[in-house]
Amino acid sequence: MFFRMIYDDKLAQAAYLIGCQKTGEAIIIDPERDIDRYVRLAEKEGLRITAVAETHIHADYLSGVREVAERLDAMVYLSDEGGDDWKYQWLTKRTSGSGTDAGAYNHRLLHDGDMFKVGNIEFRVIHTPGHTPEHICFVVTDRGGGAAEPMGIVTGDFVFVGDLGRPDLLETAVGVAGTKEQSARALLKSTQRLESLADFMQVWPAHGAGSACGKALGAVPQSTIGYEKRFNPGLTAAKDEAGFLKFILDGQPEPPSYFARMKRENRSGPAVLGGLPRPKPMSVDETRSVDARQAVVIDTRAWNAFRSGHIPGSLSILPDASFPTLAASYIDPGTPIYLVIEEGKLEDAVRDLVRVGQDAVAGYITPSILAEAFARGLKKGVVAEIDAAGAKAQMNSDGVMYLDVRRADEFKAGHIPGSRNIVHTRLAEGLEGLPRNKKVIVNCRSGVRSARACALLQRAGFDVVNLTGGFMAWEQSGAEVEK
Repeated sequence: MFFRMIYDDKLAQAAYLIGCQKTGEAIIIDPERDIDRYVRLAEKEGLRITAVAETHIHADYLSGVREVAERLDAMVYLSDEGGDDWKYQWLTKRTSGSGTDAGAYNHRLLHDGDMFKVGNIEFRVIHTPGHTPEHICFVVTDRGGGAAEPMGIVTGDFVFVGDLGRPDLLETAVGVAGTKEQSARALLKSTQRLESLADFMQVWPAHGAGSACGKALGAVPQSTIGYEKRFNPGLTAAKDEAGFLKFILDGQPEPPSYFARMKRENRSGPAVLGGLPRPKPMSVDETRSVDARQAVVIDTRAWNAFRSGHIPGSLSILPDASFPTLAASYIDPGTPIYLVIEEGKLEDAVRDLVRVGQDAVAGYITPSILAEAFARGLKKGVVAEIDAAGAKAQMNSDGVMYLDVRRADEFKAGHIPGSRNIVHTRLAEGLEGLPRNKKVIVNCRSGVRSARACALLQRAGFDVVNLTGGFMAWEQSGAEVEK
């Protein structure tokens, strides 16, 4: 048996390529949309991807299952659990190729206890609702290798290393009111399914540290059933219902605003990509004509370079781990995107964008071209900054409001008196509630998240100032702190 995790560090997402080396067949589980890397890996190992599956309808990225089915004519295995609201709606909407029925993908809908094989590798389905109603896991046994017992289980967003999948997203991200406690109880019941699994079985989760699909995911890529039973705080808490409900629901971070859209699109069917977008290099004259309020300019340069001079209306999003999350949270899908970026970083950025459904990448501007455009008269946008002493001096001004863009738990622990809290990944949907007749002084912990927020607010027409050094600088100055 061939087994490989393919990991996306920025979305902390894991896909799994599992193949039978005797027959050359392979399956990819929980893929993202840029499937060329899975295909290349399979070919390198002498395998062909003949099947594709996923554990549930994802909220943090666009699924690549349809892409694999469309381009490789692979057999699709998806959950049929969870009720009418959680049925896949795209399985009969093939856009090209052949299918078992006219317009249908080759597919099989799965229920608890079902089995299927890819080559000589056996996959048994376990329905594990809680994170989502339709969630399933795959118990993997290498029959071709003579194994009589399973090697491991693909747990999706059910069991992580050191955590469990959060059960509140249907309420906090999708807006289905009153469901988080019901989902938490379903998750508690699902944990009992682990009792029948051997302690030696490996646990292959869909996410690692940094994912918003849990609150305390470990940075270890995989674990074992026995280890998680002993040391996973969620499973330890599962011994008592009241304690479990409190543990699993308390302290969950606010989900990014784009999660609801990902859920909808993954259920109805992500658009078929067909290949990566190929943004064109922009000339100096073309750069001077870009309207960053009709299209979106994502400027990936360092903050000091951005705040000192950028195309007016640009967003400041660094090409780091937060890049896809912020691009998905700040930009309406379908809006043309222009990247200010070094050419060597372009492909990674395009991949990041399509993984969260931002496919309209129209062009890119290198920093040197941008500098030449400024030299030839392109107007510069700038962002003001203020230190803690200056911010403190304006505390009693009627023309100033303070906006804290940290998580709610950070804000609760201590904040600037009178400030308002909107987490930066949900700021785009909170703009209408902010006053436009006041200067907005923005802070986070150290000034990184607030920089991203300032660019978004400025693009929306607000008068903004970034607090240099963030709340840490405020505290260190001896200024008053409210809790």
